[in-house]
Amino acid sequence: MGENEIGASTSQPGEGRRKRLIRRFVLATACVLILAGVWVWQTISRNVANTTTCVDHVKKLVLAMHAYHDTLGTFPPAYFADRTGRPIHSWRVLLLPFLGERSLYNKYRFDEPWDSPHNRELASQMPAVFRCPADRGDATNTNYLVVTGEGTVFPGTRSRRFADIVDGPAYTILLVEAADSQINWMEPRDLTYDQAVGGINPPNGKGISSRHGNFAIVANVDGSIWMLPESLSRDTLRKLVLCNDGEVVPDFGRPKGSAIETPQAHSGDGPSEGAVYK
Repeated sequence: MGENEIGASTSQPGEGRRKRLIRRFVLATACVLILAGVWVWQTISRNVANTTTCVDHVKKLVLAMHAYHDTLGTFPPAYFADRTGRPIHSWRVLLLPFLGERSLYNKYRFDEPWDSPHNRELASQMPAVFRCPADRGDATNTNYLVVTGEGTVFPGTRSRRFADIVDGPAYTILLVEAADSQINWMEPRDLTYDQAVGGINPPNGKGISSRHGNFAIVANVDGSIWMLPESLSRDTLRKLVLCNDGEVVPDFGRPKGSAIETPQAHSGDGPSEGAVYK
C-alpha cells in the first residue's frame, strides 16, 4: 500500500467525526434557540395577559367607586375609625356590595375590627378583583390602593364628592396599583401621600408600582385608566395625587381606555348623564 493511500485511509474517520460533531452542535444550537424563543413568547404572552387582567380589575373597582358615589353621594372614606381614631374598616370592604359580593359583605362584622377572629376568617375569601395576577406576594394581600392624606381624594375618615375634585376628575388619581403591598385586602391601610409621590416603581418597593414592566397602572377620578412610566417626575406625580392644588397636568402617561363608556353624542368635559357602566 502506498504512502498516499495510508494517509487517505487514516484521515477519513477523523473527518467523519468532525462532521458529526458539527451537525450535533448545529442541532443543539437550533434546539436552544427554539426553546429560548418559546420561553420569550410565553413570557410576553403571560405579561400581556396579566396586564390586561390588571386593567380590567382596576376598571371594575373604579365602576364600584362610582356606583358607591351614585348611591351615597360621596366616594367611600379611606377607612372607618374607632373612638380612639384607630382605623378599623377599609374602603375595600365598603365596596363589596358594589362588586357583586353582597354575601361576603353580610358576613363581615362592622361591630368588630377588621382583624378580629371572626373577620380574619374571611381573609381567604378575597375577591379576585383586589389582586393583580402578576403579583407573587401573599394571596390574601391586595394590589390596589388609594392614596391617603390631606389634599388627596381620600383624606382619612372624610369622604369626597365629585364636586370636591377642584383640579378636575380627569387630572386626579383615584386608585393606584402597588406590587407586593403586604396589605391584607381587609386592612384599613393604603399608600400615604409621601409613599405615592416617591416615584413609579421606586427602589424601596413602597409606592405606586407593578410587575408589568417599567410602568404602573392607575385610574383617575373620571374613570380613565393610565400606564404611568418610571420616567414620570415626582412633581408631576404630586400634581396628579392632589385634588385641589390648582395645578393640572394634561400629559402624564399612556392611556389604557376608560371604565366608563360615554356616548359619542356627548361633547362635555366629563361623563354625561347617559354614561354607561361597563
